[in-house]
Amino acid sequence: MTRANAAELCTNGGENEAKLAGPPGVGLGVVTGAPTALCEARDRLGTWLTRYALPLWWERGADLAGGGFVDRLAQDGAPARDYPKRVRVQARQAYVYGLAAAQGWMTGADRAARHALEGLAAMKASDGLYRPAQAREGVLDGMGVLYDQAFALLALATGFATFQEPEFEQEASALRDRLAAFAHPLGGFAEAPGLAAPLFANPNMHLFESFQAWCATSCDSAWAELAAGQARLALERLIDPNTGVLHEVYAPNWRPLSAADRMIWPGHLFEWGYLLLAWKGGGAAERAAGLRLIEAAERTGINRRGVAIFALDGALNPVERSARLWAQTERMRATALAASLTGEAGLWSAALEASQTLEAFLETPTPGLWRDWMDEAGAVREEPAPASSFYHIVGAIAGLQRLLDGG
Repeated sequence: MTRANAAELCTNGGENEAKLAGPPGVGLGVVTGAPTALCEARDRLGTWLTRYALPLWWERGADLAGGGFVDRLAQDGAPARDYPKRVRVQARQAYVYGLAAAQGWMTGADRAARHALEGLAAMKASDGLYRPAQAREGVLDGMGVLYDQAFALLALATGFATFQEPEFEQEASALRDRLAAFAHPLGGFAEAPGLAAPLFANPNMHLFESFQAWCATSCDSAWAELAAGQARLALERLIDPNTGVLHEVYAPNWRPLSAADRMIWPGHLFEWGYLLLAWKGGGAAERAAGLRLIEAAERTGINRRGVAIFALDGALNPVERSARLWAQTERMRATALAASLTGEAGLWSAALEASQTLEAFLETPTPGLWRDWMDEAGAVREEPAPASSFYHIVGAIAGLQRLLDGG
């Protein structure tokens, strides 16, 4: 893939089938300096989303008899069997279709959003937390109970923004109260109440995202306080001041693991960077940290084909050179936002490169689906498309649309 000539610019772009807005909590202004090719990619991605992906996942992915959404669709568009329904999928599909309903992207999107929210509600356990029917007993990887609550909060914020029903805010406030038991005395949240280690950055990142969404939706100042706390956690505990990156796992009291045990995901560097830049309560420190995270990911996490790889070790050397789709989406929206703030042509080129890679993941026999893994040579893995990726795709396309269109 070739980088765009930054001299070929667009400002507000051309017409598209749908004018997409950014995700809740993110406000972006009109920008100049974006390559024309990136504006063209925006239009193609918007058309793919509104014409194919949104209708397909509602028609094929919604389980109207059993409730909620299926976890995956096979590459022929049929529901993939033998995959249990997950909390995060119901929550993420509520976000996807709630945003679609609010922006008028798809006829019937409000019904799809409501269906996903009902599927999420069915997963609420007696302790007030959201849990899948098939529990992940004994697994501590940062994508368990705390992770699922973060996405439940995002879904509830989307539901409240879309339907303006107070029950969503009441439920979110109750869930927030229950999460107080997970709070770590040094900031952030532990994987379980009273668990000293391991501590994970990933669910704390998604809590930061969800708190920001509630800041944009609710008048309750507690959400802004929580979001500010997550920003402090990143700056004071998670980000290594020497390298400017953060790791996936931490020892007790948010101490770094030994160098040999550290793991870094470039996609999460982009995602944290984006959230720090987009945080309306942030200042110069958050902006500097966000830009440095994005710069580090660009410098160490992109292979020679212009693809964001999966994992680095503590010395920022590649340890998993294959690539996931979601990392490309996070690169696209993070570098585009950083470019709009700094005016750096190289960041615009990176956003274009990420959009081209994302489009490669979206090349499937059934339009509206995607591939999840790509190896170092560019070959994609033949497997069903995971519904969980839709949230990443929609967030990235929506963010890019709003950035370039000044919406």
